[in-house]
Amino acid sequence: MFSKKPAPQSPPPRQSGKTSMNAASSFSVLGADMSIVGDVTASADLHIDGRVEGDISCASLVQGESSEIRGAVKVDSARLAGTVRGTISAGDLVILKTARIDGDFEYDSLTIEPGAKIGGRISQRDALLLEPSLAADETGENVLILAASAT
Repeated sequence: MFSKKPAPQSPPPRQSGKTSMNAASSFSVLGADMSIVGDVTASADLHIDGRVEGDISCASLVQGESSEIRGAVKVDSARLAGTVRGTISAGDLVILKTARIDGDFEYDSLTIEPGAKIGGRISQRDALLLEPSLAADETGENVLILAASAT
């Protein structure tokens, strides 16, 4: 009498062909139990906990600690915690203490936590001056930040 159930709603109609970014999910996840051989391209954010053997291109990349990437990474921003074997090109690059990077990388803004293992050449994408600074992360530990500044 007092508990009126809402009428069942029909699912939204399926779209054929390409889906715009507004209609699609803005976050994709590759789980720890997944392995991909081939290139991965996403128009939005990507979280990888599994293994990828191929190039990755997306807006923003978050890599889990147990994740492994073998290939080139080209992103606007990245937060790396696992293993990367390949080149990296990122605007805002954060390398966490659990990360293992084996390859060259370029960046606009760079943060490296103490304990991260890096093998390769590091270069800034633009010919601007770098302003190094120390900041505390969420655990209170100091991290090195290299940010570009126009002078």
